[in-house]
Amino acid sequence: MIHNDVLRRIRYALRINDSAAISIFKLVNYDMEEEYLQSIMKREDEQGYLPCRDKIISLFLDGLIIKNRGKQEGVEPKILKGGERLSNNEVLRKIRIAMSYKDDDMITLLKMANFRMSKGELSALFRKPDHRNYKAAGDQVVRNLLQGMVRKYRPDAKDSAHSKEQVQARVDAKAKVRQSKTKPKKPGSVWG
Repeated sequence: MIHNDVLRRIRYALRINDSAAISIFKLVNYDMEEEYLQSIMKREDEQGYLPCRDKIISLFLDGLIIKNRGKQEGVEPKILKGGERLSNNEVLRKIRIAMSYKDDDMITLLKMANFRMSKGELSALFRKPDHRNYKAAGDQVVRNLLQGMVRKYRPDAKDSAHSKEQVQARVDAKAKVRQSKTKPKKPGSVWG
């Protein structure tokens, strides 16, 4: 999942404005510039959009952990280096820690987004990658967990994922793809 979307949805669900987000970054000793923050909060089709790097989303989630749970003595947040990536499993793990979620809490949030997952399937996402029962988390799991968080913490918010305009835009986009994939028929063809 695109890290910009993760950051945007967490901030929306938890009502974290720009100044609060900047203070969360300060908890992990990172000076976030407001201009850069606004650039990574934009959507891909907006002017001034910049992709959110793995390092930035990791620092934000670590800052959220410190904000909600306090700083652990002698433990410093791990800062990702240039080539290191933050997997969906790690994003889920950090959200789980920051929000003090138990298995049942996460399953409930997923159900709120109409996504079913058993405790066994969920626990496989939090195993070490070399464990035989480890399962890589897909974008769908992260997306639905964040949607469940929005529904829990902002029940009065309009469900943006299903607005009429977005549904119509998806239908139109799929129709265009289908049209571009169909080959023009030759006149007098058996199939035409």
